[in-house]
Amino acid sequence: MIATLTVEERQRAIAVSAFLALCGVIMAIAGRDDLLGTHGVIVLLFGLGGIGLVLSKYFEPEPPQERLSHYYDDPTKVGIVLSLGWAVVGMFFGVWVAALLAWPDLTFDAAWASFGRLRPVHTSGVIFGFGGNALIATSFHVLQRTSRARLPDQFSPWFVLLGYNLFCVLAASGYLMGLTQSKEYAEPEWYADIWLVVVWVVYFLIYIRTLQRRKEPHIYVANWYYMAFILVVAVLHIVNNLAVPVSFGHAKSYSLFSGVQDAMTQWWYGHNAVAFFLTAGFLGMLYYYLPKRAGRPIFSYRLSIISFWGITFMYMWAGSHHLHYTALPQWVQTLGMTFSVVLLVPSWASAGNALATLNGAWDKVRDDATLRFMMVAAVFYGLSTFEGSFMAIRAVNSLSHYTDWTVGHVHAGALGWVAMITFGSLYALVPWMWKVERMYSPKLIEVHFWLALAGTIIYVFAMWNSGIIQGLMWRTYNDSGTLAYSFIDSLVAMHPYYISRTIGGLLFLIGAIVAAYNVWMTIRMARSQAAGTAEADRPVLHGAGAALQPGE
Repeated sequence: MIATLTVEERQRAIAVSAFLALCGVIMAIAGRDDLLGTHGVIVLLFGLGGIGLVLSKYFEPEPPQERLSHYYDDPTKVGIVLSLGWAVVGMFFGVWVAALLAWPDLTFDAAWASFGRLRPVHTSGVIFGFGGNALIATSFHVLQRTSRARLPDQFSPWFVLLGYNLFCVLAASGYLMGLTQSKEYAEPEWYADIWLVVVWVVYFLIYIRTLQRRKEPHIYVANWYYMAFILVVAVLHIVNNLAVPVSFGHAKSYSLFSGVQDAMTQWWYGHNAVAFFLTAGFLGMLYYYLPKRAGRPIFSYRLSIISFWGITFMYMWAGSHHLHYTALPQWVQTLGMTFSVVLLVPSWASAGNALATLNGAWDKVRDDATLRFMMVAAVFYGLSTFEGSFMAIRAVNSLSHYTDWTVGHVHAGALGWVAMITFGSLYALVPWMWKVERMYSPKLIEVHFWLALAGTIIYVFAMWNSGIIQGLMWRTYNDSGTLAYSFIDSLVAMHPYYISRTIGGLLFLIGAIVAAYNVWMTIRMARSQAAGTAEADRPVLHGAGAALQPGE
């Protein structure tokens, strides 16, 4: 990692790490009686770790100029490993909180172990840790191949990848300490938000600088989706997190919005986080890795562009469908509902485009579990977008909202679409990155596929049943005009479905562990093969039997 940096880039890395360490010291001192101090220690350790890492290889010779004729894939490799690590951690917390809903006694007397603190660790761990690292890793890979241009330098990709993971660590540790902005999508506090903005701007600049240097005149459609993901997420993050700190020595801050304005801003952010983080970015994966793995060109390039602009424009207006029957003005609710229904057209265009690409390659889908992951992801994407448009209709929303139906819908997209396309893309990418013919165990990919599919179906069907029963029980009246069922009655009715959800989540977690093991063994296999090749290629002095050492 460090050996690939030039001396100037190593100096830059030391300067940034030193700045982080200084910020950590200031935070630790200023917030010594506050949770800010704990995060200051984390930032300090991160900065000192960066300095130590660079200094350990600082006097290594500079990388040769020939490196510029090759793609720079080291950040992608590390991003893959980090993504799978966050997957296991985030899904573990997901199974834990699902089990708590089924068996509330499965806990202990510690504030950090409460449901309210564990849940955002799960959601952020899988969305931003697992998904975000996968997006960064694959975007660096796709950008270089489709542009036929190397990343503009070797320091900024590491800054983005490691800086983003520092943000994820601050967020997860903050949640366990009870430190959030108390919004639907639990947000870390103001200093972490500022850090993420800096990291994200550098990320966007990497994309722009690489595209400026491209040797391929055309910008492939996957890059359109990745760029929309990067740019719009920056806008969403900045606006939604506008806040005033209590003081610079205190972790707490207060949002600039309040009341219904805060709710509208939150769901403008929340739904567009789904749109551009969990949809546009992963469509970038789909449009590159599925055709590549299938060995067929995308069915319709024009359709993919039409879908891109449809999704980009229409998603922006759909967030208010989360606020039906609230104080939000009726016309704003109707606007969100209308655009949500129309959004089905560009969404199904992408899903149909992906499935039509597989025409003539269905034998590969049958035999290749990696491609099957991608095919199932496209199917779930189509199903989830149809369900989302349907649930945005006010009459349907009156039954579904605030129930487990919404949880089922979210996980049909998260497990069936986002996780499936990610695992499929990583299984395709890992052998390319480590230059081996195949994954360590194709049979384990097959095992993972069926674990993931079974876990998703069990989870989603359990929540669909649970949510519809909840909605019906909450709106059932007796002859006297009062509610026929109490809230406790609905909880008792939900119990078997909560057990099923836990089982489904556990199966998906086991699949993620299988994937992490398979990738780790593939990396080990690649290293052993590389060592064996180096040993075979090493010249031997005739008659002496001694290996010729470098420099001799």
